[in-house]
Amino acid sequence: MVSILILTKNEEQDLPGCLQSVQWCNDVHVFDSFSTDKTVEIAEAFGAKVTQRVFDNWSAHQNWGLKNIPFKHPWVMYIDADERISDELRKSLMAFNDINEEVAAYEIRRRDFAWDGTWLKHAQISPFYLRLFRPNKMRYERLVNPVSIPNGKVNNLDGYLDHFPFSKGFRFWWQRHLSYADMEAAMRLDDMGRNVKFSINIALFSKDFTEKRYHQKGLFYKLPGRPLIKWLYMVVGRRAFLDGKAGVTYATLQAVYEYFIVLKTKELLKNR
Repeated sequence: MVSILILTKNEEQDLPGCLQSVQWCNDVHVFDSFSTDKTVEIAEAFGAKVTQRVFDNWSAHQNWGLKNIPFKHPWVMYIDADERISDELRKSLMAFNDINEEVAAYEIRRRDFAWDGTWLKHAQISPFYLRLFRPNKMRYERLVNPVSIPNGKVNNLDGYLDHFPFSKGFRFWWQRHLSYADMEAAMRLDDMGRNVKFSINIALFSKDFTEKRYHQKGLFYKLPGRPLIKWLYMVVGRRAFLDGKAGVTYATLQAVYEYFIVLKTKELLKNR
């Protein structure tokens, strides 16, 4: 058996479905950032344990949770309120019993779904995430879209984690990504100020998916014309067009988001 960790902030709409998908677990924790809606009431009604902390940034918040929340089991499955445990993944987690202390985490494949229910199978850039881990062997870095840093070996677990990023509509998606763009730009300036180096060799050939993605992102930020490059990569390179209109639209949204980061970075540089 594993423990479940759910991060929340005003998630009264999505939280019931999320909690319903983990009813099989006897140790569910909701890590809340002082929601002002019915999030806490819903969590308690489902029998989840609630811990609250003021949100500062993603990595600091998640690292605090792993160190301070009293999990019942040695392994923790982390999910967001707009995600659901599929039946196949539920079976894998209920049968899970890894006692090998050298293993720190498991990669799980996530399925992102568009607003119309289309699985963005090809448009999705990063399908694998380190979501099952030993809390004492995991830490996070970066202010937004944090990178998971396991202290040990990584294996794979069967089953899908289903994600519904447009569950609250397009307006919410845009507002959230505008705030993400602010943090991404701030991190870009910080990397520039500290003269952080990124490796092409690691970005292309590392067997560690998390490390590989970190260096890919760092190198990508140095390229001119990033929004167009991202759109071409998603539509042509990853064949997002095979996901139909939803795939191409999602690629366009991601390209515009990338442009937001470019504009915000220029704004911060000018203000500096």
